[in-house]
Amino acid sequence: MTDDAPPPVDQHARVVVIGAGQAGLSVGYHLRRLGLTPGSDLVLLDRAPSTGGAWQFRWEALRLGAAHRVHDLPGMNAMGLRFDDADRSRPARDVVGEYYRRFEQHYDLRVRRPVSVSSVSRVDGAEELCVATRTADGGTARIAAEVVVNASGTWGTPFLPWYPGRDVFRGRQVDTTEYRSAKEFAGQDVVVVGGGTSAIGFLLELDGVAARTRWFTRRPVVWSEAPALDVESAVAAVDEQDRAARAGETLPSIVSGTGVPVSRRIRAGLDRGVLRESPMFTRLDETGVVTADGEHVHADAVIWATGFRADLRHLAPLHLRTAAGGIVVEDGRSVDEPRLFLAGYGPQASTIGANRAGRRIARQVMDVLAAP
Repeated sequence: MTDDAPPPVDQHARVVVIGAGQAGLSVGYHLRRLGLTPGSDLVLLDRAPSTGGAWQFRWEALRLGAAHRVHDLPGMNAMGLRFDDADRSRPARDVVGEYYRRFEQHYDLRVRRPVSVSSVSRVDGAEELCVATRTADGGTARIAAEVVVNASGTWGTPFLPWYPGRDVFRGRQVDTTEYRSAKEFAGQDVVVVGGGTSAIGFLLELDGVAARTRWFTRRPVVWSEAPALDVESAVAAVDEQDRAARAGETLPSIVSGTGVPVSRRIRAGLDRGVLRESPMFTRLDETGVVTADGEHVHADAVIWATGFRADLRHLAPLHLRTAAGGIVVEDGRSVDEPRLFLAGYGPQASTIGANRAGRRIARQVMDVLAAP
C-alpha cells in the first residue's frame, strides 16, 4: 500500500443505516423486505447502548401519551404489538425499549451497538462511501457502502442558546438530555427555559417538589385545543420543514408550527398557574437571571429545554452543509451526494412521518442499487 492510498476497509455492504431509532428501524425493515440481508448486505449501526432510540435516555417520569405520540413501527401489528395498548403506568423509555427490542429480534435486523460513526467520507475513484466507526472499547472499523442512510436523529445535539452571563452563573445548568428527575431539584429555585413539550413536562413535574419555578420562553406559547400533537395534520408545519430542508436551512422547531396541545394534565397546570410563561430574560448573573425590566429572579438551577438540532457532525467530510446551516434534501435524499439519504429529517420528523419515509427511502435505495 502506498503512502497516499486510502486505508483498507473491513467490510463491504450494499447499505449502511446509521441510527436505530424510529426512522432507522423503519428503513431497515423495508430494506429487509425488499431482499437485503441484515448483517451482510444491510448493516444497521446504533451508538446507543440499548434499544429504543432516544426514548431510552428520557426521564423516568415520562409516560406514553404525555408528549409526542409514538406511532407503531411498520410490521409491529403483525407481531401483535401496538403502542396504543401499552402499559401507560410504566416509564415510556422502558416500554419503547422493550417493544423495539422485540421488533429487532423478530425481524432479525442484527443492529450493531454500541457503535458510533465518526465520519462518512468519499474515497477517490471509488463508487462507495466509507463509514468509519468506533466501539465503546475503542475499536475502529471502516465499512464501504454503496448507499448510506443517515437516521441519527437529534438527541445527541441539544441546542443551547447563548445568553450573557451563562458562564458566570454559579448554579447548576442542565439541558433536556441531562434531566433525570424532579427529585434532583427538591427545595430549589428552578428556572426553566423553552416553549415546547419538554419544558412543560419539567414544570409540571417540578410543581410541589422545587421551592419555586419560573418559566421563560423566547416567543409566546401557542396553545392548541387538540388533545394530542398531530404533526401530520399540521400541514403548514410539515411544509415549512420541507421548505427548509430543500433550501438547506437549519430546520425549525416542529412545535413552533403546531402549537402545544392542551391535555387534561396541562389544563390543570394552566389553572394552577404553574404554566405561566414570561418573556425571555436578557442575561444571567452569579445567582440567577435578570429580565428585560431589571427584575432579578433567583435560581439554584437553570434547565435549558431549548430544543435540538439534527445530528450531522459525522457527515462533515462530505462538505454538504450550506451557508444557511443545513443540508439540501429533497424527498429524503441529499441533492449534492445522491448516495446519501437522510431518514427522519425535515418533514419526516414525526414518528409517523419517519414510518412513511422508511418505505419511500427504501424503494429509492433499491433503485440506486439496481442502477447500472
